[in-house]
Amino acid sequence: MTDTVSNGATTKPQIPEGNVVTCLDKGFVRLVDYMGSDAAIVQAARVSYGAGTKKVSEDRGLIRYLMRHAHTTPFEMVEFKFHVKLPIFVARQWIRHRTANVNEYSGRYSVMPEEFYVPDAAQIRPQSATNKQGRAEETFSNAEAASIQALLQDGQQRAYNDYEKLLGDNFARELARINLPVSQYTEWYWKIDLHNLFHFLRLRIDAHAQYEIRVYADAMAQMVREIVPMAFEAFEDYTLNAVRLTKPELQAMKRLLAATDISLLTDEALSECGLSKREMEEFRGKLRTMQP
Repeated sequence: MTDTVSNGATTKPQIPEGNVVTCLDKGFVRLVDYMGSDAAIVQAARVSYGAGTKKVSEDRGLIRYLMRHAHTTPFEMVEFKFHVKLPIFVARQWIRHRTANVNEYSGRYSVMPEEFYVPDAAQIRPQSATNKQGRAEETFSNAEAASIQALLQDGQQRAYNDYEKLLGDNFARELARINLPVSQYTEWYWKIDLHNLFHFLRLRIDAHAQYEIRVYADAMAQMVREIVPMAFEAFEDYTLNAVRLTKPELQAMKRLLAATDISLLTDEALSECGLSKREMEEFRGKLRTMQP
């Protein structure tokens, strides 16, 4: 989806049809609004208001150059606002990304809803033996999973019954909520610029991220891709699916390249890998810095 130009003015495309995605058992992500698009990134980078004066291919090349060289400011010209319903424990992870504007449902002003997250059987897993903060790949038996689900639901129900009793006794809402579990659902509006959203997605789409927050990140990524397809493509190529080398790793690469003739990397071979002419020059420059 791209902006269209009419009489020199940029027309904002409509929010995509799939702007609401169900997440987990009772949650969702909804794209409420957004400002800007690929055209806004290009406009900011050129510090120009000449919309439509460049070819689409040139816009794509510029966006990819900006992403590749970490020129992040133009991406901050695009913003997204989401309405999210999520378990509180997911929200506590999410809020660590302190680069967004957030307004959350308040248990001081309103009664907390009787909605709790219960993992499905496929996610009922033992503790990982190799990852202290994650679950194992194997699952429990169906009977064991059902027993664990029942235990979770029983605890949630008892906690909510106590909460309702305290409210019925005219106990203050702001204190009555304190025994409710972090599996309870909350809602918030979350607004963020594209640069910081890409940072969030890079961390939360990753396979090492907790499954429950990854579900939300995947849903948001699909919505963002619809609005800024060129920027998202660059994000995938240069950030999401890229790797960073440490200084010791670079030393190891130098040893490897000492026995390699980089002239064998012809333009044709590099083009087959998806590199543009400019990227070929940059890549060969990087290789030369690694040679002894």
